[in-house]
Formats: sequence, structure tokens, C-alpha cells
Amino acid sequence: MRVLGLETSCDETAAAVVEDGRRALSDVVSTQVDIHRRWGGVVPELASRNHVVQVLPVVDEALQRAGVTLDDVDLIAVTAGPGLLGALLVGLQTARALGAATDIPVVGVNHLEGHLLAIRLLEEAPEPPFLGLVVSGGHTSLYLVEAFGQYRRVGSTRDDAAGEAYDKVGRLLGLPYPAGAPIDVLAQRGNPRAIRFPRAMNAPDAVDWSFSGLKTAVRSHLQKHGVPEGQALADLCASFQEAVADTLSAKAVAAARRLGVPQLVLCGGVAANTRLRALTTERAAERDIRVFLPPPRLCTDNGAMIGVAGYEAFRRGQRPGAGLSVDAAWRP
Repeated sequence: MRVLGLETSCDETAAAVVEDGRRALSDVVSTQVDIHRRWGGVVPELASRNHVVQVLPVVDEALQRAGVTLDDVDLIAVTAGPGLLGALLVGLQTARALGAATDIPVVGVNHLEGHLLAIRLLEEAPEPPFLGLVVSGGHTSLYLVEAFGQYRRVGSTRDDAAGEAYDKVGRLLGLPYPAGAPIDVLAQRGNPRAIRFPRAMNAPDAVDWSFSGLKTAVRSHLQKHGVPEGQALADLCASFQEAVADTLSAKAVAAARRLGVPQLVLCGGVAANTRLRALTTERAAERDIRVFLPPPRLCTDNGAMIGVAGYEAFRRGQRPGAGLSVDAAWRP
């Protein structure tokens, strides 16, 4: 089965052709980073307008790279939520129009399910049950994947998502948006013990996270000492990054051990962070838990993960309906 996956939930216009839910024949992403950088974050109206401009060219390129036409596509999968309402509607209406013109069935899938199942595109991928830590600019949640289509949220952030905290701290430091990669690069030559930033919600059985206090601690430090430069800036970035990676990895590994699930998947944009990947792998190995790490290109938003989620949804019996719509707050 060949699935055309469409992703327009935020600021990436993406399309991919996925075969049998395991192989990406193509994966095309048009990013809007340059558009939103001047504002220091995603502007929903600008995102929606750019999706309108980019979505059909991106679909055409995905089909061409895969060496197929719409006649070779068996299913169209589109992100139906969560995300920005206007952005989601662009993808949904595009999918509906393509489906109506070609009689190809269309299914709406959850963006977070896409992140959880992106690991299926690797040759060696986990079978359920496994834990999935979804960390991005908009989401920080831990899901127990009991079966495909059966997801139980066992923990989440109480305030800022981890990626959101990165961007807000980056803005305080005068770093370019999105700030995840610049902070990671600086942190790699810094001392993670230079500044002891707080770790919130440290009760032994607490699985939820909170990053607003960490952000406030960074702001207070800057108000007292000023914005650092050189090695001092690298040390601050390393200390901030250590606080984020420490609490994310510790709670995810502890939850996996407590639930008796020996497999842990990192996914979402922040899953590309080098310190989070290393610390989670190290801690998991000490508990005989296997960690699966998607390559960075599958961590950020992409159409291939939506194709995988659509394939699994169709295989378990989900069928298109006249009431297919978007839900900006949809949780799996």
C-alpha cells in the first residue's frame, strides 16, 4: 500500500510517499523558519498563508521523487490535529480535494501519533508495547504505546513544552529562532555544572514536567549577571540544557522501569538534541532498557511519519467519513 502523507500542523509544509508503513519513497519538507525568525516564533496567520502557497508544489515534488503519480497512491493521510487551526485546515482541504478528484480514500491522523510511529521507518523498529517520549516546541508528553492505535498518556508538561523553553531562553540570550540547535552547539563546549539550574517536580513517582521555573531561573540569572559572552555563554547553555535533559531522561527511564516496558522511543524535534539522546541512552542501558532514536530528519515534523500513522490507522479499520475535520487540541 502506498500512502501520501500530508503534514501542515505548524510551520512545516511536508509531503511524503510511504510504502506499507515501513519505507519512505520520498519525504519533502518546506520550512518557514526564515519567515517566522524575525518574530521570534510562529505567527499562525503567516504560517497558514505560506502553507497555501507551498502545499501543492510540495505534494508534486514528493510524488516525483517517489517516481509515482496519484494513480499509484492507495491512501491519503493528513494531519487532523493537534496544531494551528488555520494551518491544519490547509492540509485537510488539500487532502479532501485530491481525494475527491481521484477517488483515493482520505484519513485524518493525529500529529503526535505520527511522531510516535516515525521510528517505524527505521529498518530495526520496536513493536508495541513501548514508551514514547514526545518532546517538541509544542508538546512534552510520555505515552505508553500498548498497540498501534492504543496510546495512554502517562506524563506531560504542566506548563511550557521543552522546545518552547529552549526558544524562550534563546530569545533571552539573543540567539536566533529556533534556538534548539544554537543552544545545543554552544552547550557542547560548555560546562554543564557551571550553574545549578532547578529541576522541578522531583518527587520519586512524578512523571509530569515543568519548565516555566527553569526559564524564570535563567531570566533571574541574566538580570543579575547580564547576558554572557564567549565561554560563559557556552557554560550557561550547557547548564540550561543539562537541566532539561536531566529531568526528561530521568523520568522517562524511571517510568519505563516502573511500568515494566523495556523499550523507549525518543521523538519530536527536541529528540534531535545531542545531550538528551546521550543521557537517555546512558541511563536506559543501566536499567536494561533499549532506546530507539530516530535520525534528526525524522524528529522534526515531516510527511513520512503521517504516512506511517495513516497506514496503521487504515490497517486497523479506520475509514474516511463525511465528517472528517480538524481538531486543534486533539490528543491521542
